[in-house]
Amino acid sequence: MDPLSGFLGSLIWWLFFLYLLLWPQMQYRQLQLMRARLLQKLSRKRNSTVITMIHRQESIGLFGIPFYKFISIEDSEEILRAIRMAPKDKPIDLIIHTPGGLVLAATQIAKALKDHPAETRVIIPHYAMSGGTLIALAADKIIMDPHAVLGPVDPQLGQYPAPSIVRAVEKKGPEKVDDQTLILADVAEKAINQVRNFVYELLKDKYGEEKAKELAQILTEGRWTHDYPITVEEAQKLGLHVSTDVPEEVYELMQLYPQPMKQRGTVEFMPYPVRQEKK
Repeated sequence: MDPLSGFLGSLIWWLFFLYLLLWPQMQYRQLQLMRARLLQKLSRKRNSTVITMIHRQESIGLFGIPFYKFISIEDSEEILRAIRMAPKDKPIDLIIHTPGGLVLAATQIAKALKDHPAETRVIIPHYAMSGGTLIALAADKIIMDPHAVLGPVDPQLGQYPAPSIVRAVEKKGPEKVDDQTLILADVAEKAINQVRNFVYELLKDKYGEEKAKELAQILTEGRWTHDYPITVEEAQKLGLHVSTDVPEEVYELMQLYPQPMKQRGTVEFMPYPVRQEKK
């Protein structure tokens, strides 16, 4: 083989390898720049500090491996820092898209949001379940897409809901369960009371003591499964102050947080109106 041909072949192979290695990072950097521009536009429009907490399965990497995301201590550290740096006399808009996460992290974020002196608004374009709902309850205003959902905030111990553990022991009788289950039920009861009291503290200034106690009870008692979707209509029936005027820029922003490439099926649409073909 011609040495020059061999060298060019090796060079092309290495360039192709570098392209595979760097292209996902370049794509991600481009997405970050587009997000920053849109957040700046939204901040100016609403005269507020805009913070996002978007949890998706983003496939950023050579092999497109998805990273499953939820509310973590890292999230609470970053959001607390953002709230601390926000002007005290300016509103905060917190955009949330999350399945939930650590109670500790969600509690820290909720407390910091509640303590901000100016108005706070949580915007939910799709869903804010569990810990996401806990954070939303701390805001002065909850703004949801008409088809977005919240969720119950009953604590989970491992794979079981805390209220279900307590009920199981009550139904069977303490004398018929082992010590480990009794200990688990005791921890579950404490967890429920802790979250219930925290929800009450978040709501009492906005809703009054009686309504706050009622809402805290409903959202933590295990009335529904933990993934039950509380719609806008149901949230309003419960007495939560929810509006549906989500800024258009929020929907544009969500498009810049892509899900991993789908393996099965797809969704496509053609925006109306389309140009009519001449007959």
